[in-house]
Amino acid sequence: MKLFIDTANLEEIKKANSYGILDGVTTNPTLLSREKNEPISQLEKICKVVDGPVSAEVLSLDANGMIREAKERAKIASNIVIKIPCTVDGLKAAKKLKSLNIETNLTLCFSPSQALLVAKAGATYVSPFVGRLDDISTEGMDLVGDIRLIYDNYGISTQIIVASIRHPLHFVESARIGADIATVPFAVIEKLMKHPLTDIGIERFMNDWKKLKDNLQIK
Repeated sequence: MKLFIDTANLEEIKKANSYGILDGVTTNPTLLSREKNEPISQLEKICKVVDGPVSAEVLSLDANGMIREAKERAKIASNIVIKIPCTVDGLKAAKKLKSLNIETNLTLCFSPSQALLVAKAGATYVSPFVGRLDDISTEGMDLVGDIRLIYDNYGISTQIIVASIRHPLHFVESARIGADIATVPFAVIEKLMKHPLTDIGIERFMNDWKKLKDNLQIK
């Protein structure tokens, strides 16, 4: 399973990339607005840091506007992917952009039917939002499982990006289900390698080694 970071913050992206495990980036208008920088310029900087896909979202709600914005955003860098909402106009735009060889990420997916239709329209990626479903007392990971089953039934190549991840368990469950990608906030990425038993073990090893050195007067 690939790991994307869900942020527009350049420092977070650079730090996550330094771990050697980062495969791509997802952004959205909210994340870009937090950076207090001109959005296109910020996306250009992100694309220079990360070799993998970088999702940039359109703001138009009609298909023609989405296509127009997508063509402009695609000029930012060769690894830009266009994020489009899971709507009827989004379907139309995805179909057209597929014919133009512009990769798309159909976002704000909350049902298996949406996921199936955007795949039929030629979406490169689909992004089910698991955390937001959890927020309304619905099991978000069930949606990912349903999409995986449907895609496997028909050999669909659209890749599943598990989005709205809130904690490490979402990440682990994504891998168990067989999602192609998990896009994870930096705060959650930092938790993925943490375990209290690892910390306790390291502390014990260091203390035991220190005792040995002291007893044998090893320098």
